[in-house]
Amino acid sequence: RSGRPAAARQAYSMTAVDEFGPVIDDIYDFAEAQGFEIDGITQEGGAGQLEINLVHGDPVKLADEVFFFKRLIREAAMRHNCYATFMAKPIADEPGSAMHIHHSVLDIETGQNIFSGPQGGETDAFFHYIAGFQNHLPAAIAVIAPYVNSYRRYVREHAAPINLEWGRDNRTTGIRVPLSSPKSRRVENRLAGMDCNPYLGIAVSLACGLIGLNEEKRPDRQFKGDAYEGEEDIPREMGAALDLFDEASALHEVLGPEFARVYSIVKRAEYEEFLGVISPWEREHLLLNV
Repeated sequence: RSGRPAAARQAYSMTAVDEFGPVIDDIYDFAEAQGFEIDGITQEGGAGQLEINLVHGDPVKLADEVFFFKRLIREAAMRHNCYATFMAKPIADEPGSAMHIHHSVLDIETGQNIFSGPQGGETDAFFHYIAGFQNHLPAAIAVIAPYVNSYRRYVREHAAPINLEWGRDNRTTGIRVPLSSPKSRRVENRLAGMDCNPYLGIAVSLACGLIGLNEEKRPDRQFKGDAYEGEEDIPREMGAALDLFDEASALHEVLGPEFARVYSIVKRAEYEEFLGVISPWEREHLLLNV
């Protein structure tokens, strides 16, 4: 709105959000016209980085909304001579953009959240679900981080997870349990990038939790403190992620073996094409120096 470059560094700044007032007004108008409900828009830590929260609901309906939201946000931005990007890491040394997925599971017959017991305590299902994330998300990374750029987001101290620790209201862990009432108890997957296909990202994330419910294993002890001080335990490049995905027979059974086979073929073809490109960094540092 002011014409200044978007360089805000203060998350949740009202002033920074005001800079995009006309764009946000159009986003709300477009969303209302399409029947989507926005739960809130806030400034995040990166330059020109905004967070939009959607109201929880049916996973397929939410995937539809994310898909259409990307289109309407791009259109709203272009109407004000701006561009909206959903790359996971569009700017070096700036925080990347994620698609945090919050999970709660309701009993079909009672409508009750299975993560909370009659007295409001955490149930075995709650811990089994977290264990499913810890045990199977590494193999799912190839789906929730689907491009070579996706892996540039997993950097220490840059508001993105580097491991699969879990903690209560801990934004340094890959798996977060937000503070909430027993009715709203949920588990947040913080590894998915904003560049992932919302249908596939939500599906594979739910699959990890489902397998956890079926396996009935316990997660590691809750992490307290700064998880960036811990070890990295997620793949840092696409080839390693695809290797884990190809071996994940439990995930393949949920997603469909034929889908898993074709997905891997397509992504390996993309990765091979990327490996054929000589980057400016290589020319600058190696061309005349090695």
